[in-house]
Amino acid sequence: MAQKNDKVILLVSFGTTYEETRKLTIDSIEKEIAERFVDYDVKSAFTSHMIIKILKKRDKHIVDTPEEALEKIRELGYKEVIVQSLHIMPGEEYDYVSKVVENYKEVFEKISLGRPILYFKGDGEELVDDYSIAVDALKEKLPKNEVVVFMGHGTTHPANASYACLQMVFRDHGINNVYIGTVEGYPTINNVINSLKKEKVKEVTLMPLMIVAGDHCNNDMASDEENSWKSLLTNEGIKVNLYMHGIGENKKIKDIFVKHVEDVMLERFENVGKTKKGGLHG
Repeated sequence: MAQKNDKVILLVSFGTTYEETRKLTIDSIEKEIAERFVDYDVKSAFTSHMIIKILKKRDKHIVDTPEEALEKIRELGYKEVIVQSLHIMPGEEYDYVSKVVENYKEVFEKISLGRPILYFKGDGEELVDDYSIAVDALKEKLPKNEVVVFMGHGTTHPANASYACLQMVFRDHGINNVYIGTVEGYPTINNVINSLKKEKVKEVTLMPLMIVAGDHCNNDMASDEENSWKSLLTNEGIKVNLYMHGIGENKKIKDIFVKHVEDVMLERFENVGKTKKGGLHG
């Protein structure tokens, strides 16, 4: 994309090797952001170095890491940078992006970081309630009168607690037919199965709680492999329906990222949850 402005928004996602879902999610979000913020150029980067390597080797498709993207942005002479996370929660990948942004604080006149989907759990008045906003967006795609099992990625990072918080907020909103499990964290699919059996659930719809419907969705969730979620649920006598769309396709999810960019521009919530203590003069 040609340089038109001296300000730029860098959209940073985990990435995917699946071109079709990338076009429907990451590329679509980029287009939405570019249309909404015409005074900014828009660029993108992936945090998954593995995905970047696969795309380069398999497709000769070059995608930048956050560091590479910011270095190019510096060379092009941009003065102001907004780095917007396209992650779901502030876990390992978000920490990585945050560190990179911190390293470039002295390079640009201004560089700021936009929060992921799930970050603040305020009351919705004095402080924004990201979780309720996410529930409002996600419920748009829930099949009517069906039990839904969301597949989250999961992590060893303390931010894994976001999944349990989100599940509770679904309940707060009177949505009791949604269960959240993770591939690499807690709750596991076995935890979810135990809950489903207690409630005598006989049929579920599996949905990815991920921006893209990529490798985890196609293999860990929906494949015929014996350890896939579909197979494990089927073996318990639970009928499985599949919803093969990343949440990044959801217009209301795209709107969340637009809003988070706006929040950065207006310096909303800039120091919320941070302390001045522990500094050299604090």
